[in-house]
Amino acid sequence: MAGVTNAPFRRLCRRFGGGLYVSEMISARAFIEGSTKTERLAGFDPDESPRSLQLAGVDPFYVGEAVRRLVGDGRVDHIDLNFGCPVRKVTRNGGGGALPFKRKLFAGVVGAAVDAATPAGVPVTIKYRVGIDDNHVTYLECGRIAADLGVSAIALHGRTVAQLYSGQADWSTIAKLKETISHIPILGNGDIWEAGDAVKMMNETGCDGVVIGRGCLGRPWLFGQLDAALNGSAVPLHPTTHEVIPVMKEHASLLVKWMGDESRGCREFRKHTAWYLKGYPVGGAIRSQLGGISSLSELDNLLSQIADHDLPQENWRVARGHTRGPQVVSLPDRWLDDPYDLAIADPAGDSAASGG
Repeated sequence: MAGVTNAPFRRLCRRFGGGLYVSEMISARAFIEGSTKTERLAGFDPDESPRSLQLAGVDPFYVGEAVRRLVGDGRVDHIDLNFGCPVRKVTRNGGGGALPFKRKLFAGVVGAAVDAATPAGVPVTIKYRVGIDDNHVTYLECGRIAADLGVSAIALHGRTVAQLYSGQADWSTIAKLKETISHIPILGNGDIWEAGDAVKMMNETGCDGVVIGRGCLGRPWLFGQLDAALNGSAVPLHPTTHEVIPVMKEHASLLVKWMGDESRGCREFRKHTAWYLKGYPVGGAIRSQLGGISSLSELDNLLSQIADHDLPQENWRVARGHTRGPQVVSLPDRWLDDPYDLAIADPAGDSAASGG
């Protein structure tokens, strides 16, 4: 959810319903080295609670040091380690969804984070995928490793890295993980597009909760619907376009303020316009123009031309965001030679290379 779950979007989501809203992924090494961009991404609203930060890294030292600084400064209430990212520029350096294949490295990173966070009473959770591909499935073994090291919860996306976002998420893997690890919460992820999907996943798998990714793109109100469904209350209806438009305006304004520049903030909001209007009968010309906005007044003018429409029922579960896949996973040279080989950090950057 890089480029999406920043502080402005999390603020909108919190307003609609309960839940734990995690920051977009930041690099442990970039944080340690003082990256200005990473520092901004690691920021929270003054009233945001709990403050949940998602961290990624391939070197136990940098991950441990980043967590130590974050909890030592009292900046976070929760750390989530991302071992599920399938993006090539991440996996080709041994990070994201590639890392759990190297069991010793995985244990080193998880252990470093838990050891650094525990003295401050800050919980550490992990999110990962089933494996690199169908021939390199790691979720059960790595789940046991993480649980033994003291993580507070485990979230599993029921796809391999090779699947990317194609096909259907295999919820049976979530059920199997829950059967295998019963003493900490197991959270399910994958293909939750509306509130009923979350209820169905929990009933089918026995998982303790759900993690929402692409399903909330352009739909911050989804969390209010989920909250109602999981509490047995009446689920709020999907908003009409005239109920969506004020949320779009607020989101764009928050981004402009957060980025400190109207043009940059509006450019950042362009991708969100397609997600907010996904499935609604809005003309292609308006959609195209929204994809090129440079000012808030331009946004307001275009949105004022949209008639009021309900979301057609056939589009309630329409997929959002990436649908790409399958893919050939990009990995470091000889990464798959030995699953127990301890990969070592590449001193040139936050990447990893297979080592002794």
